[in-house]
Amino acid sequence: MNTQAQFKYHVIVFAKAPLPGYAKTRLIPALGDVAAAELAAKMLRRTVCAALDAGVGSVELCVAPSADLEIWQQLDLPNVSISEQGNGDLGRRMARAMARGLSNHSGVLLMGTDCPDLTAAIITEAAAMLQNHDCCMVPVEDGGYSLIGLTHFDPHIFNGVTWSSEFVAEQTRQRLADLTLSLAELACLRDIDNPDDLANLPSELLNG
Repeated sequence: MNTQAQFKYHVIVFAKAPLPGYAKTRLIPALGDVAAAELAAKMLRRTVCAALDAGVGSVELCVAPSADLEIWQQLDLPNVSISEQGNGDLGRRMARAMARGLSNHSGVLLMGTDCPDLTAAIITEAAAMLQNHDCCMVPVEDGGYSLIGLTHFDPHIFNGVTWSSEFVAEQTRQRLADLTLSLAELACLRDIDNPDDLANLPSELLNG
């Protein structure tokens, strides 16, 4: 299947700069700040490559704290545009990126970099869901989600959500229901956020 011909969407990868003491801070007690940052860089690259390999549309890396950091040039990510997340809590930053993307594309898939199980095939499947639904979501076991896709923007989707909690996915489902937006969910995956999660880390990320 020629997914690039089938979909004309936009993919936004949300990422923190993989710098020691800034990225993957909850893993620092187990790995140290340098190794945690190195893992963050590997996971970021893995997610961006999956987004490119999915072939569902253009790919943007939306970063914090700044797009001017040298680390982005060091990562050398071809065919990827870079933007800044800007100010505000996670919901405000996601809403701003989603609104911008949907102003130029019929659908936007927004994802983080914490889920190494988010493959190109899953991203393609999520894009397919947007053909018949207003929203698609890939939930994760900790109660959040690793990917959300929309064909229609409403700021209320991201308002009042208890970010970085086990309530994120459920609160988002409720907001979509309140707005009468249809939702398709894919299989639940696992994030790598805490030291206990490292047992689920693919070996190529741990040793590569």
